[in-house]
Amino acid sequence: MTTSRFDVDPWSIGVDGVAVSHLAHEESVFGLSNGHIGWRGNLDEGDPRGVAGSYLNGVFEEHPMPYAEDGYGYPDKGQSVINVPNGQIIRMFVDDEPFDVGLGTIGAHSRRLDLRDGTLSRSVEWTSPAGATVHIESARLVSFTHRSVAAVRYRVTAVGSAADVTVLSEVLANEPLPIVHSDPRVEDLLRSPLRGVDAAVLGTAATLVHDTRESGLRVAICMDHVVTAPGSAAPVLVTEAAEDLARTRIRASLQPGESLEIVKFVGHEWARSSTASTLRDRAEAAVAEAVSEGWDGLVAGQRATLDAYWEHADVEIEGLPRLQQLVRYALFQVFQASARLELRSVPGKGLTGSGYQGHTFWDFEAFVLPVLTSTHPEAARQALLWRHSTLDRARERARLLHLEGATFAWRTIDGRESSGYWPASTAAFHINSAVARAALHYVRATGDVEFERETALEILVETARLWSSLGRWDDVGGFHIDGVTGPDEYSAIANDNVYTNLSAQTNLRGAAATARRHPEASAALGVGDDEIERWERAADAMTIPYDHQRGVHPQSAGFTELERWDFAATSADQYLLHDHFPYFDLYRKQVIKQADLVLALYFAHEAFTPEEKARAFSYYEELTVRDSSLSAAAQAVIAAETGHLELALDYVAEVATLDIEDLHGNTDEGLHIAALAGVWVAITAGFGGMRDSDAGLSFQPRLPQAISRLGFGVRIDGSTLHVQVTQEQTSYRLSAGAPLTIRHFGEEVVLEADRSTVVENPPVPDAGPAPTQPPSREPRPWAEALASAD
Repeated sequence: MTTSRFDVDPWSIGVDGVAVSHLAHEESVFGLSNGHIGWRGNLDEGDPRGVAGSYLNGVFEEHPMPYAEDGYGYPDKGQSVINVPNGQIIRMFVDDEPFDVGLGTIGAHSRRLDLRDGTLSRSVEWTSPAGATVHIESARLVSFTHRSVAAVRYRVTAVGSAADVTVLSEVLANEPLPIVHSDPRVEDLLRSPLRGVDAAVLGTAATLVHDTRESGLRVAICMDHVVTAPGSAAPVLVTEAAEDLARTRIRASLQPGESLEIVKFVGHEWARSSTASTLRDRAEAAVAEAVSEGWDGLVAGQRATLDAYWEHADVEIEGLPRLQQLVRYALFQVFQASARLELRSVPGKGLTGSGYQGHTFWDFEAFVLPVLTSTHPEAARQALLWRHSTLDRARERARLLHLEGATFAWRTIDGRESSGYWPASTAAFHINSAVARAALHYVRATGDVEFERETALEILVETARLWSSLGRWDDVGGFHIDGVTGPDEYSAIANDNVYTNLSAQTNLRGAAATARRHPEASAALGVGDDEIERWERAADAMTIPYDHQRGVHPQSAGFTELERWDFAATSADQYLLHDHFPYFDLYRKQVIKQADLVLALYFAHEAFTPEEKARAFSYYEELTVRDSSLSAAAQAVIAAETGHLELALDYVAEVATLDIEDLHGNTDEGLHIAALAGVWVAITAGFGGMRDSDAGLSFQPRLPQAISRLGFGVRIDGSTLHVQVTQEQTSYRLSAGAPLTIRHFGEEVVLEADRSTVVENPPVPDAGPAPTQPPSREPRPWAEALASAD
C-alpha cells in the first residue's frame, strides 16, 4: 500500500520537509492563480527550483511551425506561453551568507495551501553555515478581488543571536522555460522572448515594461513594499531598475527575537496596443490600490470570495477523509484557474505550468465549463464570450478547409490553430460540438436569454453550418460524417464516430431550436427557415452505427471488426503506448487511449438504453488503457450508472490522485485542469447520478459502501440546489427562486425554495460480474489509492 507525502486535512494540503527532486512537482501542486495571473509554487528565494513560472493568461510568443513536409492548410506559426517578469523572488542573506535550503541546516520546513484563504504559506527554521539561526515565515496570494495583483508577506526573525539581514526583492525578466526544440529559430525565440521597453523607479516602487519579440504583446510588472521592523532595526531601502531586473534592497540589524516583515505587492498588466506609459500606469495604480488595502485586506478579500464560492460549490464526503480533501483541492484549482478570466479561456494546465505550451483544448469546454456553469457560472460566461470572440478566426479556418460556418482551433491561445498534427487536431471536429454543448448547458442552467441571443446563437449557427457542410447524405437518406477523429487519440480519420455524430446531432438540434426562439437575431445572421429545416433533417437522419452481432455500438463504423491489440504481449513498462508503438499500428487496432464511446454514454445519455450502456461499458473496458488523464472520470460515471460502484470508486480515486501523486509523470509541467474538473464530474454524475438535458436535471444517486454521505451543490437559475445523499435516501433543497421540477430515478419531484424534500433511494440492482481491463491497466484499488500516512 502506498501513501502520499502530502498530509490529509479537509481544508488544506501541505507537505513537511524539502527535497530538490520533488520541487517541480510541488511547484505545480502549490501553484496560485486567479485566471489572469499564475504563479508556480516556487520557493521565495527562487533557487533551488524545478521550473520557474510566472504567467499572464493570453501572453505568448509566436514562432515558426517547422515541418519536414509541408502541406495545404498546415498552420505556419505556432504559439507558446512564456514567463512574464517574475515578481515572486525574495532572496535573503544572514550576515552575508545566502539563505538556501541546500546550504546550512534546515531545522524545519513546511508549506501549506489553504483552500479557504487562497494562500500558500511556508515556515522554515534555518541555521547558516556560520551558525546564525533565523525563522522565516512567508505567505503569498494571487488576488481574487484585485485582478492584476499578487502579494507576498515575508517575515524573518533572529533566533538565539543577533543577525544582520539583507533582503533582495526582485522582478526578473526572461527566465527560461524548460524548452527543448529541434528548430533553433524556435529555441532562440522562446529562450529570451521579451525585449525591454522601460525600467522605472518611483520611490520604493519599480516597474519593468517589455514587448514580446514576435507576437506584438506588451507586459508591465510593478512592485512595491511595505516594511516593518523594530525601532532598533530601522531598515534601509534602496530600489533600482534595469532592462531585465528591478530590485529593492532592504537591510536591517535584528536582535534575538526581533523580526523584519516585508509585504511585497506586485501588479501585472498586458495589452496588444497600449503605450508603455499607459501600461506602466495601470500596473502602478493596481499596486498602489493594493498597498492602500494592505495584506490583511487582500487576505480578507480572498476569504470572502472563497466563502461565497464554497457556499454553493462545496462537496462533502463522509467516510473517506483523503477523498474529501482531494475533491476540495480539485474544485479550488478549477475555481482559481477561472476566477478572473474576463474574456479568456483556461489553458490545459491552467496557469500552473507551461505544459501543452499554454494552449486551450476541447477538454476545457467538454469537462471544465460544465463544472463552472454548475458552480461559478460567471466564469463560464466569460470563457464562452472569449470563444465567441474567436469566431472570425474559426470562420477563416473553415474557409481554408473548404467548409462552411466555423471550426474552432484544436489547440490555441488566441484563437488561431497551433497544432501541426492534423489527424489529431484538424480532423477532431468534435471540438465544435463541445463548444456548442457548453453554450447550450450554460443557457439551460442560467436562463440567460440575452447571452443566448447575443452570443450562443451565433456559435450554434456557425457550428451547425459546419456540420451541415462536413456531412454527407447516402442513397437511402442517412446522414454521415466521414473522416473525422473522435476523443480517442489511438484512433483517427474514422467514419461515423458515434461520439462525434451524437454531439453533432445535439449541436444541430440546439442551433435549430435556438434560431426559432430568436427569429430576428437569426435573420440578421442570414438564417432562414430552409436552413433550420436542413439542420433538423440532418440531425434526425444522423447515422449511429450499431454492431448487432456483438450487441454494442462500435466506436466508429467498422471499429469492432478491427484486430484487437495484443494486450497479453504488451508489458506494463510499454505504457504509455504512444511512447513505444507507431501511431499507424495503434490506429488500425482495437485499443483505446481514453473514453470515447463511453464518453458518449454520458454526454448523450438519452441516446442509449440501460442495457446498451451496460454491454458497451463492459466491451470497451477491455480495450481502454487510460493513457490520457481525461479517461478515468468518464469511466467512473458509467461504472456507477451500471452498478459497478467499487470500480467507480477506483476510478474516482485515480482521477483525484492524478496530480497529487503525479500518476502520469508530467505534473511538473502543470496540473491537469480538465482532470481536476473530472473529479467533480465523477462524483456528482457518478455517485450523484446527475444528468442534464432539455428536460431538466435528473438524479439516480448510488453510493459505494465506503461513503456514508455525499453532499454537493448545483447552481441553477440564480439559486443553488443542495443535494444530500445517504445509502437509503436523498434530500433536495432549493436555496431560493421559483419552484423547480427534477427527476429522482425517473419520478418527478417538485422543489420549493428553502424547503427540504426527502425521497427514498431504490435498492442497487445486482450489476453482475465487474468488467475487466487490459492486463496491468486495472485501476488501483481505492483503498490503496486513498491511503494516507496517518
